Amino acid sequence: MSQLETSTVQQPRLPFWQVWNVSLGFLGVQFGFSLQNANASRILSDLGADLHSLSLFWIVAPLMGLIVQPIVGSASDRTWSRFGRRNPFILFGAIAAALGMAFMPNAGIVVAIVAPIIFGGVMLALMDAAFNVTMQPFRALVSDMVPSEQRTLGYSVQSLLINIGAIFGSMLPFILTNVIGLENTSRAGEVAPSVIWAFYIGATVLLGSVLWTVMRTKEYPPEQYNAYKGIDTQKQQQERERKGSLLQRLTGFFRLMLNMPRTMRQLALVQFFSWFALFIMWVYTTPAITQHVWGVEAKWFDPAYLDSIGEIPAHIAAAKGAAGDWVGIIFAAYSLFAAIFSIALARLAQVIGRKLIYALSLALGGLGYISFLLFQGGEPTQVNLLITEVSVPSGALGLLLPMVGVGIAWAAILAMPYAILSDALPADKTGVYMGIFNFTIAAPQIISALLAGLILKSVFDNQAIYIIVLAGVSMLLGAFSVFFVRESAEAEPELETGTVF
Repeated sequence: MSQLETSTVQQPRLPFWQVWNVSLGFLGVQFGFSLQNANASRILSDLGADLHSLSLFWIVAPLMGLIVQPIVGSASDRTWSRFGRRNPFILFGAIAAALGMAFMPNAGIVVAIVAPIIFGGVMLALMDAAFNVTMQPFRALVSDMVPSEQRTLGYSVQSLLINIGAIFGSMLPFILTNVIGLENTSRAGEVAPSVIWAFYIGATVLLGSVLWTVMRTKEYPPEQYNAYKGIDTQKQQQERERKGSLLQRLTGFFRLMLNMPRTMRQLALVQFFSWFALFIMWVYTTPAITQHVWGVEAKWFDPAYLDSIGEIPAHIAAAKGAAGDWVGIIFAAYSLFAAIFSIALARLAQVIGRKLIYALSLALGGLGYISFLLFQGGEPTQVNLLITEVSVPSGALGLLLPMVGVGIAWAAILAMPYAILSDALPADKTGVYMGIFNFTIAAPQIISALLAGLILKSVFDNQAIYIIVLAGVSMLLGAFSVFFVRESAEAEPELETGTVF
């Protein structure tokens, strides 16, 4: 066996701009993902979904992650082609996501073939599946290309780019309405023109940024990668040749799950409370502020009531449109605060420790959600957003303050779990373990999807502001859970290996 196969070679440090290029595609992925997060509930409501069932439509997002990411992670671990290891999956997922983004807001045009709400739900599922095909290899790509000593920098840069994409993706419908002049109101069963065009633009940005990463990032060939990661090439090849039956591969996969690193198991509890809260925010912020700040009663989110009266009154449609646009602004705000905080995150983690900065960040996010209660209605206030001026209730303007805490929490959630986890994973199983780690993201969202609508209807009488407060409590529990995580890779038990998929 050659020296290259048996010993670890020092992986070279990357110039900053190469670290940037590795993650740039995530800007476009998050641009599209943020458009979905800020507008999917708005689109589904316009297409006929009632308030408490919104979370059930959103369940497709974590379900797609649960199914797709481990499979893609395992497949990308075993893929070596002239196009790269992770790049083919990243590009394919981006193309599929762009198609979903183009079709979803146009659900109304297929009414003669299928109910728009069903078509919209299917396109949401397609987008989520495609986003997951793209996202998992992107995270593994950072681990592949960036040496251990630059790993926190790598994930912090990724977090910065994610939030830049999220800022502009979230704001785009607002810009198209208030700067370009597109209509932001919709008729029953249709989607506002500003949202439709925002999705077209988002699909273009997604494809462009992903192509930049794919074309600018040359992945290491197998022999060089194995040398950098200390992987025994001959042993790896023997494992791949023992492909085994589907049952054997599934058994190997579940064995990996059962023997996951201790750090991953401990992070799972933090992830549960964090993503339970985030899911609620994405699904219910639009109805929450429409009711609490713009004063629109819950009955205006009930399809049966809307059917009984026929046409939606102009002032209600205008209020719902304005609130929907403002959700894009406050989502852009938390992404902006997250982007700013992510610049300092790596340094703060070095100074006070990963765990402490992670816990403090989640706590600030939890307090931000709870403080939504403080901002209700108010007098119309002129707001200068540099690109345009708008009039909103003073309570809407006040919501920018809680977004500081939410943004800080979001930056930490995007970077710290992966920075902590990546040092605890075997290099030849990074992709599949990153995919398995997505279970800790998907599972709490599935639980939230099943419970949040029921809680909203049965406990909070469809007053969506209180489900946001519940999200804050969950995030505070996540902050407390961080202190149970052990970072030491040396404390990890030896991991069982085997053929997976």
